[in-house]
Amino acid sequence: FIAQPEPLSEDCLYLNVWTSAKTAADKKPVFVWIYGGGLTSGSSNCAIYDGENMAKKGVVFVSINYRVGVFGFMAHSELSKESGHKTSGNYGFLDQMAALRWVQKNIAAFGGDPNNVTIAGQSAGSFSVNALVASPLAKGLFHKAIAESGAMFSKRLSKNLSESEKQGTLLMEKANVTNIAELRKKSAADIQALSNAKGMDRFGTTFDGYVLPVDIFTHFAKGLHNDVPLLTGWVMGDGALFGAPNTTVEKFKKQAETSYGDKADAFLNLFPINTDAEANAAQSKLALFQFAALPSHLWAGFNKSKSYVYQFSHVPPDKPNFPNYGAFHTSEVPYALHTLKMWHRDWQKVDYDLEETMSSYWVNFAKTSNPNGVGLPEWKTYDKTNGYIMSLGDKVDLQAGLYKKEFDFLERTVK
Repeated sequence: FIAQPEPLSEDCLYLNVWTSAKTAADKKPVFVWIYGGGLTSGSSNCAIYDGENMAKKGVVFVSINYRVGVFGFMAHSELSKESGHKTSGNYGFLDQMAALRWVQKNIAAFGGDPNNVTIAGQSAGSFSVNALVASPLAKGLFHKAIAESGAMFSKRLSKNLSESEKQGTLLMEKANVTNIAELRKKSAADIQALSNAKGMDRFGTTFDGYVLPVDIFTHFAKGLHNDVPLLTGWVMGDGALFGAPNTTVEKFKKQAETSYGDKADAFLNLFPINTDAEANAAQSKLALFQFAALPSHLWAGFNKSKSYVYQFSHVPPDKPNFPNYGAFHTSEVPYALHTLKMWHRDWQKVDYDLEETMSSYWVNFAKTSNPNGVGLPEWKTYDKTNGYIMSLGDKVDLQAGLYKKEFDFLERTVK
């Protein structure tokens, strides 16, 4: 899924609009897409983000750009002082909010309804949706949320303002400058190269108490987030983002003891291992839960609004001379956005059927807060008791209580 070749530039804050509306009075629901890329790369200029077919299904489709990497997320004490809010970083999220304010002011001219806006994103785009739902600055800018693969509830992902500012100071040291004014004299290309230098961590989210709460888990648990209807889930291959597991029975058991203490035996009952192969499989499953599945479960549990949860397990057809990665991270996107035609593989009827089903679920949710519709398998709301998860695979069917025991255990370890 490579973006079209374009020069890299900070001058990137553009958006794209597809509409099938005939007049401004049509008031179609608005679907705003936020791309992934680890908050370090990405662009809306990517073929599988094309909005033509979604617009034909009855939404005004908007894809936006936002700054990433050092330009989107660098913090520094000088920047915090000059901000007027005693904080810095998170500029990429502020860009997303600026795009949503543009939608509020202008989308009616494209036949869209500013009072019916759905934000949707995948991977870092899903984390962005989570950030917008968390942020008090985004209140009222949207009315529904679709989060595909990931959210920020793990405290291991937290970086406070002081920690982020230190990272900005390290960049200045590598640039051999002593203040922000000198750093601003550097070219964007030089700053980008410095941010990728050895010893530099990736620039990302700052829990600053202004754009984002200092403790996002507690913020959601107390119901302080922008509570809107939610459609969220994961892809079976999401855990592979952390690389192929390389563990043994002994290592996995030691890790369990370190992580879960006197609850290690209970954990190993849920992730049983007898061989090294089983230990590697358990490690992959745990990575999937930590990155995407558990956050979906937690978010749906925090929500008072209705929530719908899915698991995508369909394996796309093989690509010639290319490894088969199974149901890999991002593979659900062209099915959900009805863009298989932009991704050249030997598609079969099962692929086109799944594309039609998923894109209909996504559009129906954007229209009414409910993915269900005529001819679609019934998708029931999720809560911690029933555990209804829509399985999006070669078959589409609703499963009750999927992973309930794992979720019940892991949820208690996050707090």
